[in-house]
Amino acid sequence: MQKMEKAAHTPPGSRGAHLSTMLRTWRISPPALILLAALAIAPLLIKDQYFLRLLVISLFFGVQAMVFDFTAGYINAVNFGFAAFVGVGGYTSALLVLDLGVNPWLGLIAGAVAAGILGFITGILTLRLRGIYVSLMAWFVGLAMMAIATAMADVTGGFRGLIVPPLYETATMTSHYYILLLIGVLIYALLRAIIRSRVGLAFRAIGQNFEAARASGVDPTKFKVINFTLSCACAGLFGAYYAHFIGILSPDIMGTSHTVEVLAISYIGGRGSLLGGLVTAFFFVPIFDYLKSLMEIRLIIYGLLLTLTMILYPAGLAGLFKKIARAARNLQKGEK
Repeated sequence: MQKMEKAAHTPPGSRGAHLSTMLRTWRISPPALILLAALAIAPLLIKDQYFLRLLVISLFFGVQAMVFDFTAGYINAVNFGFAAFVGVGGYTSALLVLDLGVNPWLGLIAGAVAAGILGFITGILTLRLRGIYVSLMAWFVGLAMMAIATAMADVTGGFRGLIVPPLYETATMTSHYYILLLIGVLIYALLRAIIRSRVGLAFRAIGQNFEAARASGVDPTKFKVINFTLSCACAGLFGAYYAHFIGILSPDIMGTSHTVEVLAISYIGGRGSLLGGLVTAFFFVPIFDYLKSLMEIRLIIYGLLLTLTMILYPAGLAGLFKKIARAARNLQKGEK
C-alpha cells in the first residue's frame, strides 16, 4: 500500500526522468519509440490486403536498408554483393525445408548462419582491401553466387525457381507483418546496442578516419569483418523469410538491381542513421507500386534521387529530421 501511495505521489517530472532512464537502458531513442508505436498499430487501422502487403514489402526493404547502413554508414564499406547474401539465406532455408524436411522456422536460422559464414569468408578475403576494391570484390562474389544458383538447376531449379512452402499453413498478411516487425525490432535493438558499445566506437573510428583508427590501436580488418559478417547474417535471415513469404525463389533475388535499390533507400534515408532507410522505404515502395508504369525505370529514378541527395543534402532524410528537431528545441528554449 505504501509503495502504491508513493507511486501515486511521484512528481510528473520524476516519472519522465524514469522513462528517459529506461529508454536509455534499453538503447531506445524517442523517435525510434514513436516509429515502433506507429508500425505496431498500422495493421489495426488498415484492413485492405493490398495495403497490408505493401506494408510488409516496405518493412522488408526498410529493415534491409537498415542492415545495409550498418556496414556502409559505420565502417564506410559498400557491400555491392548484398543481394547475394539475401539469396543465400533464401536458398539455404528453402532447400533444407524441401529436401530434408526441416522446420521452416529452423530454416530461417540456418539461412542466417549460412549467409553469415559466407559473409565471414568474403570479409576475410576482401576487407583487407580499401576503397572501391572492397565493393568490387563483394560484387564479384554476388555475381558468382547468382551464376551458381542459375547453373545448378537440378538443385536450385535454375531460372524456373523453387516453390517454397510458407512458414505455417494459416499465415495471413497481418501475421507476416508482425513477425517481420518483431524480427526487425530485435535486429535494430541488437545493432543499436553494438553501435553504442566499444565495438561500435571502433566501427565509427574506422569509418571516419581509417589511418587514425589504426594508429590508435584498433585492428581495422578484425572489426570490419565482425561488422560485415553480422550484416550478411541479417541479410540471410531476411532472405529466408522472403522465400517463405513470397513462395517462389529464383536467382533474380541475387540480382545487382536489388542491391542498388536497398543502397539507394539507405543513402536517401541518411548514412549512419539506421532508421533513416526504414522510414524512406515506407515512402518509396508504395509510390513505385502505385505508379506501376515507372517500375521499369525505378532504378534510374533511385539513381537521380541518390545523386541529388548526395549533392544537396548528404545527411539524407535523417539529417533533415534532426535539423528540424534541433530548430524546434531552440525555438522552444527561446520562448522560455
